[in-house]
Amino acid sequence: MSTLIEEKTKQREAYDVDGRSVHTEERCATAFRSKREQRRYWLFLTFFAVGGLLCAFGLLVYNNPVPFDSPSFIPVVERRVVAVITMAIAALCQSMATVAFHSVTNNRIITPSLLGFDALYSTIQTSMIFFFGAGALIGFSGTGAFLTQVGLMVLMSLLLYGWLLSGKYGNLQLMLLIGIIIGTGLNSVSSFMRRMLAPSEFDVLQARLFGSVMHADAAYFPIVIPIVIVVGTLLYSFSNRLNVVALGKDVATSFGVNHRRSVIFTLVLISLLMSVSTALIGPLTFFGFLVATLSYQVAATYDHKYVFPLSFALGFFVLTSAYFFMYHILNTPSVVSVIIELFGGVIFLAVILRKRSL
Repeated sequence: MSTLIEEKTKQREAYDVDGRSVHTEERCATAFRSKREQRRYWLFLTFFAVGGLLCAFGLLVYNNPVPFDSPSFIPVVERRVVAVITMAIAALCQSMATVAFHSVTNNRIITPSLLGFDALYSTIQTSMIFFFGAGALIGFSGTGAFLTQVGLMVLMSLLLYGWLLSGKYGNLQLMLLIGIIIGTGLNSVSSFMRRMLAPSEFDVLQARLFGSVMHADAAYFPIVIPIVIVVGTLLYSFSNRLNVVALGKDVATSFGVNHRRSVIFTLVLISLLMSVSTALIGPLTFFGFLVATLSYQVAATYDHKYVFPLSFALGFFVLTSAYFFMYHILNTPSVVSVIIELFGGVIFLAVILRKRSL
């Protein structure tokens, strides 16, 4: 009798989220609904990881103007390694920050850029050239300038969290609204200053306001890489609690999780990742949203222990493949960020139209 019941259980139909009848294999008590979805996840993760590594290898050695046996071959490759490392850092920061931000806000449409990181970066760059001239903006580089920008962004976010989340009437939605208002105000101020610039100064500034791995400096890596590794490890180790936080405040509280403390801790980690990424390569408004949204569709699970690695692998694959194609095929590396933001914006609009709400 028990054998018959087991056979019937294996043969019964399972229904997916859209109500469609699908024949599944044996159900498994993991983060996935079936072993088929688990195999699919590992297949996509392997594909994106291997594809990203192959594209990165192509960026390093393909179309190298120096012969392989020349002493100058290695120095050229080393300069290209800086760009590849920057892509990996940007992919990790943007993907993990966006996925975690979606979880703590319980909203998969908004992005961490709403907290004003891009707007503050734009204002800092515009203010430098507006008050001190193009020479000051060009000279505004190095470790000191990088740490200044990261410090200002993190300070702004911490003040925002401390003011709007730690009080008696702390409200996450109010914090997001204030973040949007601050970002809009900063954008308006920087836009006004840009209109007052000379055409030559405006051209210099515009090059800084588009996100690009060409902006990165290897001198930042001894600071950036340890920060990213530590913050990424903390965020990944916080995955189990993020799974509960994503269920909402009431459910998280019923499971014994301090929801407010968990949200603030996660937002601090998000602000560090976003600040480092923005200060390193410039603003990428929709890149994180693009990677996170595609990861949700591919992963078929809500467990952050699986979504985080997939989003990182996908983000690295998107950046390396985009730069390889635009640099070596079309010879237009400067428009990579524009193309990525365009696709991200289109997917953003598609998600809004599909959900018909924010």
